[in-house]
Amino acid sequence: MIIRESTINDAEKLLQMLQQLDRETKFMLFEPGERKLTVAEMEKSLEAIRKSNSLQLVVEYEDKIVGFLMARRGTLQRNKHCAYIVIGILEKYQDKKLGQRLFEKMEEWAKETGIKRLELTVMTHNKAAINLYEKMGFTKEGIKAKSLLVDGKLVDEYYMAKLLP
Repeated sequence: MIIRESTINDAEKLLQMLQQLDRETKFMLFEPGERKLTVAEMEKSLEAIRKSNSLQLVVEYEDKIVGFLMARRGTLQRNKHCAYIVIGILEKYQDKKLGQRLFEKMEEWAKETGIKRLELTVMTHNKAAINLYEKMGFTKEGIKAKSLLVDGKLVDEYYMAKLLP
């Protein structure tokens, strides 16, 4: 498996992976069928990430994208030292240390580009993700009470962050 920065040429495969992820898990933001992006819109999104000095990593396996990590950097003078992280790995490819490898590669980028704070949110009942984030040095900073509606039930999320030297 190869972990690398995404390119515009990944748009179609990345979109397919995200749509599959939406169907496989209830831990991501989008519900199945809710992601309406076209390939052309995904290309624009990937280009915007690159231009904003943010990072989009993909996990490639046998000519297929099976996971991603996006670190969106703040755009203003007061928050450009922060990056908000979203990660997703297809179910079949979980438990292979891919999440850890994605975080390690992202942290190299963060240190090289002056990021001092990494942030994310996670549903409070997503124990596997919380374990990964804590293993990678993230700590819980607070709770977003009733922040999501999943299957008709309100769900809390943790705010988590990691400070870099």
